[in-house]
Parts: sequence; C-alpha cells; structure tokens
Amino acid sequence: MPVPIDSTLGILGDNLRKRRSALPLSRRVVTEWTRGLDLPRGGPTVLYTGQMWQMVPAINAMSHQLAKYENAGSSRMFRFARSMNRLVNLTPLLARTRAKDRRAYNDRLRNIVRLLRSAGVEFGYLFEKDLYTGALAYDEGLDRVFVRHAEYVYRTLRNAGVRRVITVDPHTTNMLRSVYPKLVPGYDLDVRSYLEVLWEHRPNAARKLGQEVTIHDSCLYARAEGVIEPPRRLLAEGGVTLVEPELSGALTFCCGGPLETLFPSKSAQIAQRRIEQLAACSPNVVTACPLCLANLSRAAPAGVEVRDISDYLSDAYLPNGGSPRTGAANPAPAAPLASESPWRAPSDRVGRPLAP
Repeated sequence: MPVPIDSTLGILGDNLRKRRSALPLSRRVVTEWTRGLDLPRGGPTVLYTGQMWQMVPAINAMSHQLAKYENAGSSRMFRFARSMNRLVNLTPLLARTRAKDRRAYNDRLRNIVRLLRSAGVEFGYLFEKDLYTGALAYDEGLDRVFVRHAEYVYRTLRNAGVRRVITVDPHTTNMLRSVYPKLVPGYDLDVRSYLEVLWEHRPNAARKLGQEVTIHDSCLYARAEGVIEPPRRLLAEGGVTLVEPELSGALTFCCGGPLETLFPSKSAQIAQRRIEQLAACSPNVVTACPLCLANLSRAAPAGVEVRDISDYLSDAYLPNGGSPRTGAANPAPAAPLASESPWRAPSDRVGRPLAP
C-alpha cells in the first residue's frame, strides 16, 4: 500500500503553488554551492540547476520519513500535515538535511562549472531566480498547478534576458527542452545539457584515467532527450572504458525514482534490480542524474561504488582533478563563440570527427 496519495500529492501541489517548489528550499541552500566561483549574474546564456542537485538531500530525507508510514494506515495524520503545510512550510521539519550531504551534491555543481569554464564556455547564473521546474508535479499528474508554474518560470527567464540555458540534470533538461514548449505559448529558449555543450567544445583531457565502469543511462536523457553519445564520448576521451549493461541507451532500466514519493518500497525494489544488473558488469557504476545517483547509491551493496559522471570528468579533464570545495580561479576569457551558433566549439575543432 502506498503512502496516502491524495494528501501527499496535495502537499506537493500546495508547495508548488504557494512556494514555487515541491520541496521548498531556502535561498541560502539553493545558492550556497556558488561560493568562491565568482559566477556573473545573468546574461543571455545561463547555467540552470532547476534546484535538482540541491533538492536531492531533502528528497532522500523525505523518502526516509515516508517509508515509515507506508502500509501504516496514516491517512488522518497526512491530512492534518497537509492542513498545517498550507500555513507553514513543513519541509525543514520533514526533510532535515545534513551539511555534509548538501556539500556532496553541491560539489558536483561546482565541478560542472569548472568543466564548462575549462572548455571555454561563457555563462552566468540567476542565483535566487534559479527556480525549480516542477518536474515532480508533472510526473505525478498535477497538471494545472504545473502549467501555471511553468509559465512563471519561463517569464522569469525571459524577463532576465535569458536566451540560452545550460542544464545540469536530465529532469530539468526534459522540462525546459521538451515539456515547456508544448505547454507555454511562445516558448523560445535554446536548451542544452552541459554534457552536450562539453562534447560540442571537445575539451582535451588532462589525463587518462585508465578505469573501467558500467554506465546507467537516465530514462529521460536516453529516451526523451537523446543524450546517449555525449557522456560516452567524454568518458572515452578521458580514458574510461565502458562496459555496457544489457539494458542501456534507449532501452535503459529505471532507477526507481520519482516513484519513491508515493511507493517507497516499490522504488527500492526497482533500484535493487537495477544495481544488480549494473554490478554484474562492473563494481564501478556511473550515472548522470542526481536522482539516479541517490537511488542506486542507497541500493548498492558493499564493494559497488556509484559515482556521478561529473566526478570522472573532473578527474580526467581538470588540471587539478575534481579539487572539491576549493574555488578554482577563473580562466582567461574565452574567444567569442561563432555568431551563427552560440553553442559551437572553437573554429579549429568544428567538424572534427567523433572518436571511434
């Protein structure tokens, strides 16, 4: 039996309507990862997190709490929680996070910034206007509140003068690139995953890692957005040998999320099946999604390590490796990108064939 669905979805919908996020985070939590990076504010091209990386520690904590009430017949308590949540945001109480958990996820965002800078990509950041896209509300069928929220997010981006968006996770990519255009009149933003942008710029690896890993494809990246080759090519150029599981690419297997919001035990079962498939290929598993990273890490047995692709790319492409939480100096300004294609790599690499 799931947790009480009506009340749980009601809390998520109320939060999105009243507080602009399914799990509202403070401005400090949303932006603390930027400290020391000297990110310019705004601009025509921005890095957009959609708060997904920042939200995962809260999602983990919330899922842990929800699992306690699965099959517990707690409908009355959840109805009361929804009533209280309408008056005051209960997220800080129900989804308490530890600073070290937030740092672990924030480090991935910091390394993504360093990777893009090392490739000569110029971009800004919106700070408090880096809004959650509403992905969970869309997944759970909260259509009316989601559409209103999508329109608000788009207005915020356009009012900030944004024309191009670099995303850092598959859920935000899918919302801004495939879902919003179908629902928001006049939508005209150009959206790329940072993995696509990095591969288009063909960065040179600082070192070859000489490691073997198996890759877990995000359902949204692989099936909805076609982001299959860029992560593989980037890893290969960095000296990583990929062992493909049987279910990979467009035939990938789900990690179990976001089912965890309503069916925590079923989500855990799916994650367990997936980690068994991956571990049969290699004890080193690489993901490209914060939710996949969280779900598969929880399910991984001793001896199986699950890491995000940005961990490997930072080790391979950054001069000093990942160097977590040590703000890298800004590189020299990159040459202007070709005017006819703001995403194009430097001219001496245009048309360079993909590695075999």
